[in-house]
Amino acid sequence: MRFTILGGSGFIGSSLTNYLRKSGEDCFVPGRDDRSVFEQELGHVIYCVGLTSDFRRRPFDTVRAHVGFLADILEKSNFESLLFLSSTRVYWRAQNTDEDAPLVVDPSEPDDLYNLSKITGESLCRASGRRNVRIARLSNVIGGGARSDDFLPSLIEDAVVRGRIMLQTSLNSAKDYVAISDVVRLLPQIASAGANRLYNVASGTNLTNHDLVEVLSRICGCHFLVAENAPEIRFPQIQIRRIREEFGFNATDALQLVEKLVRGRTLRSG
Repeated sequence: MRFTILGGSGFIGSSLTNYLRKSGEDCFVPGRDDRSVFEQELGHVIYCVGLTSDFRRRPFDTVRAHVGFLADILEKSNFESLLFLSSTRVYWRAQNTDEDAPLVVDPSEPDDLYNLSKITGESLCRASGRRNVRIARLSNVIGGGARSDDFLPSLIEDAVVRGRIMLQTSLNSAKDYVAISDVVRLLPQIASAGANRLYNVASGTNLTNHDLVEVLSRICGCHFLVAENAPEIRFPQIQIRRIREEFGFNATDALQLVEKLVRGRTLRSG
C-alpha cells in the first residue's frame, strides 16, 4: 500500500512517516515545492500540512497551508484517497462535539482565523467531487518530538529547566490530549478504509491545567504561578464514539503519558 505524507517534516507528519516505514509500507514524503505531487500516483494521501501555535503571527501562511495547497492537491493530483487533518478546535463554540454537529465561528475574533481556515479546508474536501476524501479532526497531540513552543512541551521545559511555570489560563482550564502513538496507528486506517467522511481523533477525556501542574510539581518540585486575571478556557469533551465503534479505538491514558514525558525530560536534563 502506498502512502503520501504531505507536511512530512512536522511533528505529526514525521511521526506518521516513521510508523508507516517501520510497518513496511511504501511511504512517499515530498519536500516543499516538489511538483512531482501533480505528476505521479500518490496512493493514500494524508494531508498534514498546517500551522499550530504560530498561526496568530502568520495568518496568510495559515490560510495557504490549510486551504491554498489543499485546493491544488484536490484539483490536480492523482490519488486513491485523501485524508485532511483538521482540528477539534473547531468545536470551541459548538453545542456538542458529535462529528455531524453544526459549528459556530466568529470572523471578528482573530483566534477564529485558525478555525475558519480548517473549516474551509473541510468544506473544500466535501465540495471537491473527489472520491474517498475524508477528514480527521485531531485534538492536542502529545508525545516525544512535539514542538517545544507548543503548550505542554513548553510547560515541561519550564518545569524541568527553570523550576517554575507561568500559566496564562486558569487552573480549571481544560482540553483533550491524545497520544501521538494512537494517532499514527489510527490515521492510516481512516485514510485507507474509513466508512465515514469525518472522524474525531481524540482521547475523549479532558485534562485540566491543575492535573498537569500536579504531575509537574510532584516530579520536578517546580513552583507555578497563574497570571493575574487568567481566563478559564474549557474546551468541550470530544465525542469519540465513531472511532471506537468502527476501529475499536482505545485511547492511551493521557495523564500517564504526560507523567512519562515529564520523567523522560527530567532524565535527559541530568
